[in-house]
Amino acid sequence: MAELLRSAGAVSVTEVETRFGVSPMTARRDLMALEKQGVARRTHGGAVLPSMSAKEDSFAKRVNLAAGAKGRLADAAVEMVVPEETIVLDSSSTAYFLAQRIVDRGLAVTIITNSLPIMDLVAGVESPPIHLVAVGGTLRRLTGSFVGPYAVETVRGHFADRMFMSVKGLTPGGVMTDADELEAELKRAMIAQSQETVLLVDGSKLSVRGQNAIAHVRELTSVLAEGLAEPDLDALRATGVAVRSVDEADPADPGPAGPGPEPL
Repeated sequence: MAELLRSAGAVSVTEVETRFGVSPMTARRDLMALEKQGVARRTHGGAVLPSMSAKEDSFAKRVNLAAGAKGRLADAAVEMVVPEETIVLDSSSTAYFLAQRIVDRGLAVTIITNSLPIMDLVAGVESPPIHLVAVGGTLRRLTGSFVGPYAVETVRGHFADRMFMSVKGLTPGGVMTDADELEAELKRAMIAQSQETVLLVDGSKLSVRGQNAIAHVRELTSVLAEGLAEPDLDALRATGVAVRSVDEADPADPGPAGPGPEPL
């Protein structure tokens, strides 16, 4: 039942009855048991994944979660960055780690981003060889990101060589999701305007799911993965996207490079 819920995102009492040949009382009791285990959230007539209704974390909180994994993904991603190219960075905390690496190396690139923390990072460095294109719009203070029609229009006015992005969650079927519909819309526009798109994903993304679909991973160029089991890596490769696993070179958690941003 838990496997069915993770796959579909939601399940009804009637579906449980039919699928497992149990009575309505047994179906409801089992769903209640899953809710107590934190696997499901009961709704009228069934249950949904708890992550689909989970509150979105602030950037200040996300930047310190799984920092070691994000750092290793950023270390691998920065090796893909070519001087003088134009890259898009989304508003994810993982992209922020990558921006730190770019700044630290003094790479001469153009960065297009809707992330206020990344804008502050680049603007705070004295005479960096980085050309910054700030995507404006409506500020989401929780995430420190600009979204909305103006942000989408700005993104559509530019083309990029490469995009680096992360997501709220990744479904077993390979659909990338976000907690906010405006963030999801902007990321779709960024993917469309980029010649290559690289997803940076750690193992925690497989256990949660945002309620808004962004796109399927098959629409991307490649995936850099950290902390994914071999079956999960195989499932991603089966979609046709190129997948590279980032080995954990250092078990210590390095955290963000330098002080993180103040809570927004």
